[in-house]
Amino acid sequence: MHQINQRRMLRTNEAAEYCGSSASTFEKLRLFGGGPRYVKLGRRVVYDPADLDEWLAANRRTTTSDLGSAR
Repeated sequence: MHQINQRRMLRTNEAAEYCGSSASTFEKLRLFGGGPRYVKLGRRVVYDPADLDEWLAANRRTTTSDLGSAR
């Protein structure tokens, strides 16, 4: 029997809310880069919550002078 993937993908506004941001910020990140990975399904853009968690973890900082992965 074939197992169906039950992962729930999030639309842009849901992903932004999940991360404490705005949909317009996510749209800009898609345009200029630096945002989380996303999937294009036709004209629809969706985000995997696991990718959002990974992106949030990669952007953690301990001080304002911490450059993180931008070093």
